[in-house]
Amino acid sequence: MRHICVLGSTGSIGVSTLDVIRAHPDLFKVESLTAHSNIELLAKQCAEFKPTMVVVGFAEAASRLNEQLKSMGLTVTVDHGAEALVSASTLTSVDTVMAAIVGAAGLLPTIEAAKLGKRILLANKEALVMAGDIFMSAIASSGAELLPIDSEHNAIYQCLPDANTSNGGSRGRYSSLGVKEILLTASGGPFRNYSLDQLRNVTPDQACAHPNWVMGRKISVDSATMMNKGLEVIEAHHLFELPAEQIKVLIHPQSVVHSMVRYIDGSVIAQLGQPDMKTPIAYGLGWPLRIDAGVKELDFTTAHDLSFEPVDLNRFPCLSLSYQALSVRGLAPTILNAANEIAVDAFLKKEIGFTQISELVERVLNQTQVSGAMSLDGILEADRIARQEALSIVKGLTR
Repeated sequence: MRHICVLGSTGSIGVSTLDVIRAHPDLFKVESLTAHSNIELLAKQCAEFKPTMVVVGFAEAASRLNEQLKSMGLTVTVDHGAEALVSASTLTSVDTVMAAIVGAAGLLPTIEAAKLGKRILLANKEALVMAGDIFMSAIASSGAELLPIDSEHNAIYQCLPDANTSNGGSRGRYSSLGVKEILLTASGGPFRNYSLDQLRNVTPDQACAHPNWVMGRKISVDSATMMNKGLEVIEAHHLFELPAEQIKVLIHPQSVVHSMVRYIDGSVIAQLGQPDMKTPIAYGLGWPLRIDAGVKELDFTTAHDLSFEPVDLNRFPCLSLSYQALSVRGLAPTILNAANEIAVDAFLKKEIGFTQISELVERVLNQTQVSGAMSLDGILEADRIARQEALSIVKGLTR
């Protein structure tokens, strides 16, 4: 039996994780759950899964949740804040951490769990985008098992030579095993065929209406700008130890082929399935065995229209910015991520337009002066400075 911490249990990945766990009560025990402020759903999750500890974002929410749980007759330790997130992920009873907190807030609890050698199911991009070298070093030093949960990286891992061996997760130099390149697929989001003029006037609701996937609003906007794919390129670089030139992106509108690996002998191995995150979640939870994800099987008699096309970088400049940050290395990916989080939040609040997201990120990348060692403290300081710079730019932007 695996003993689970779900970081971000009320988000889309967290809810899907609990769906899979619910179907396999003999295989999984939930030890801790965390959420930012959705205490109503978190209370329901506590009633069903009976964790020993829950964490929320701030004191007032913790107080309300504590009262609610007491009224339900539940005895659960309730805490709040960044340090409490680390406590939830590093409980002695926890051996598996689903890292599903969106944004930089998920970095510390995930990396601290990795240092303890726990199995990390990584759905949080920022742990690798912000601190990839440090994170992968922690994995290597502790012997932790790292399994990617993003559908694309999970697909790539399944297509690699050691996918079903118990060798400790997605580490190794795959170039020596005949891998020529990895191909990340992208749906193209809701604006794949929009002109630049049309993109200037899209609304947050339009950006969040993904044609294939059900996701939270922030990641939906990232998908619409293709920053999501850019962050995945940086992630893939750290996960699979391949240079940027061996990581390609293709538009695949049907979202059936989740990603592919091209080998030097001309072979291309692809992982296919329904666009449902429960599949990679179940793969990570059950690895190296496979368990039922509760996902409808792919019907090849109807899923026969599989098309691919190159990315239009004029329409999706965030992808170029991500490759740029990866080429610079150091703190550039941290700055990229921080600026994007501020830009997306401003767009969702209708403070800036859709095309201004990439403009803001580019400005912050080009003008933020950050120096310092590649340490967690240095990374968090760069994150703070970049956010401050981005917020200053937002105030000066007009639609």
